[in-house]
Amino acid sequence: MLGGDLELGESIWSQIISMIFFLIFILFYSRIMVIQVLFRLERSAELLERMSSKAVKIVLKKISKKPNKKIRNSVKSFLEFFVIDPVDLDPYGIIKKIEHLLDLQKERFKYFVDQIAPKANSEDKANIMMGLSGAISLYQLTKLVRHYVELIKKTKSINLAMLLQMQLPLVERIARALLKGTEALSNGWPLGDSIGAYVAAKLIGNSKFKLVDKETIVCRKKYRGKDVIIIKARGPGGRTGNPGRVLEKIARREKIAKIITIDAALKLEGEKTGTVAEGVGVAIGGRGVEKSYIENVAVKRNIPLDSIIIKMSQEEAITPMRNEVFKSVPRVLEAIENSIKRTRRKGKIVIIGVGNSCGVGNSKNELEKTEKIIKMNIRKMKKREKKKRFR
Repeated sequence: MLGGDLELGESIWSQIISMIFFLIFILFYSRIMVIQVLFRLERSAELLERMSSKAVKIVLKKISKKPNKKIRNSVKSFLEFFVIDPVDLDPYGIIKKIEHLLDLQKERFKYFVDQIAPKANSEDKANIMMGLSGAISLYQLTKLVRHYVELIKKTKSINLAMLLQMQLPLVERIARALLKGTEALSNGWPLGDSIGAYVAAKLIGNSKFKLVDKETIVCRKKYRGKDVIIIKARGPGGRTGNPGRVLEKIARREKIAKIITIDAALKLEGEKTGTVAEGVGVAIGGRGVEKSYIENVAVKRNIPLDSIIIKMSQEEAITPMRNEVFKSVPRVLEAIENSIKRTRRKGKIVIIGVGNSCGVGNSKNELEKTEKIIKMNIRKMKKREKKKRFR
């Protein structure tokens, strides 16, 4: 009997203890989860902060081998630079507003780089500007993640913590790409997004070209029996040019039979990098200013719009050009030739190589250096991939 009573007593106490633990778990579950998630979030925030600091060091190294305290403080202060979007309640005239702000942004960047790197040549200054742009993007992303981490610490919100945790893998991928992009832009290495400019330079070859504004070049030549006008951003410094505005000026004086745009485009997961696709419309990214100019010219004059895209991921577009993208050039040139063959209208064919001209020269001779840099980076990427496999 005594043994039975002891067992019964132990059973009751074990149930009571289990119930207490269950109640504690129910009451403090969300807080325990927040602590666990916060630990992961804090590590990610610190990782992003280290990457942001590294991006700044890359830009500073490009400015000067031994930057003084004044330059370091100036660059850190400039990371807070921002552009306020214009009012869009009434969409009429919004393109002109955005264009004005983008022009002001460029001028501000140019002025700042002139102040911190007065002895650098124009191409190096263009690369520093692009490098700064990459560092600012990474810095703003880092600040945003840190903001939410601190907010979660204050509110202890499990929902907010879980939402941020779900986004972290993508955020970290973008941050790593921005860091690599900052390095590439600062050093003048061709990016995935430079493929359009590279194809345009390939088409220019040894032909003469003209600088029509500070950022854009134009070449007129015979190509496959047709009169073509090739437009690209001036290289090898990092620039995106003003193809839309340049095209508008050309269209006022000359008859255009077709407009062909070549650009990098975002691929879907599962699609192969370097896939070439053809379509209609204007293949150009950005805020839409240059795209608007091209579309307006085409609509007013009823000009056909052909587009050729080279598919890649978001990360591949802002990091050094991959082998798959580089090898797509013959297929792009073939697509251009097919588009020219389909043209029946009289007039000149405009070919626009869209994208960042970072590391991409303007002629055949300059492209020799470009190709060496691309192949060098491809070899580096292959070595990194091999090391990852053996880890």
